[in-house]
Amino acid sequence: MLELNSEHATVLMDEILHSIFFLGKINDPQHPPESIVTDAEMLDGLKSIYPRPFDHYSSQLPKRSPFSCVLDMIVLLTGQEKEEEIKRKVREITEQLIRGKERPLSSSTICVSQIPNSDLNSHRYYGVSMSTAGRIPGRIMVAASCLSFWDKYVAGAVMTYYPNKAKKRYFDGTIKLPENVRCKAFKIVQGTPLHHCRSCKNLFFKTNERYEWAYGNCAEVESLSNLFKNVEEVREQAKPTSVNSTEENRKKAEESVKKELRRLLKQKKFKWDGEFFTPQHPQQNVKK
Repeated sequence: MLELNSEHATVLMDEILHSIFFLGKINDPQHPPESIVTDAEMLDGLKSIYPRPFDHYSSQLPKRSPFSCVLDMIVLLTGQEKEEEIKRKVREITEQLIRGKERPLSSSTICVSQIPNSDLNSHRYYGVSMSTAGRIPGRIMVAASCLSFWDKYVAGAVMTYYPNKAKKRYFDGTIKLPENVRCKAFKIVQGTPLHHCRSCKNLFFKTNERYEWAYGNCAEVESLSNLFKNVEEVREQAKPTSVNSTEENRKKAEESVKKELRRLLKQKKFKWDGEFFTPQHPQQNVKK
């Protein structure tokens, strides 16, 4: 990430450091920043330029997993229209990570979404699958992303089934993506296309797949969230239509997600101050 870093991407370094340090904190066994960044000179440099991740990784939650920040940086530096090059760079970084002995915080799937448009170069919106090691960290990050980062409609769809793959009786935030919107997932290392799983069917699509992943783990969630954040017309076409999708019921669902999040954090002995980490440019980070 430091090698990829540029003036426009520095705020992403602030975010990825915090996300990695947080996941090290809740890992079993714990991995403090000193055991993650083992080069003392680099560690001191990071503390000087990016002090806030070191200050807040043991009290605030990240809004998303680390590899999502890696993807954002690659898209930013490559250009969103260069889909094949972006997939190639993501694959190269993933292959570097999985050569290590430890289980890496890398994703297995990338997804690309495009607006219905006759222009083949229409804007592309990317997402990767959840990049955490272990079931509980994954559930923690899905809850955090629902509450703080993903588009409201996408988060509502995930919260409908979170955390136990069982649909809530009182809230249905599922949506139906217009059929002419391209949303395609690929295996990162192999590059082969993937069918949408049953979880994605329940949230967004029509598909015959039977395998059901944990809701919020799939790359489609992040990709569609990025699409909806930028294309209001498609977002409104896809909005939930169930009579149970009221603001009151949504708030009830949010509270249930937050309750589960606090339970999981307590299980990991993490003392959350109730805040989500907001990344800043290094110039804002300098301690006075």
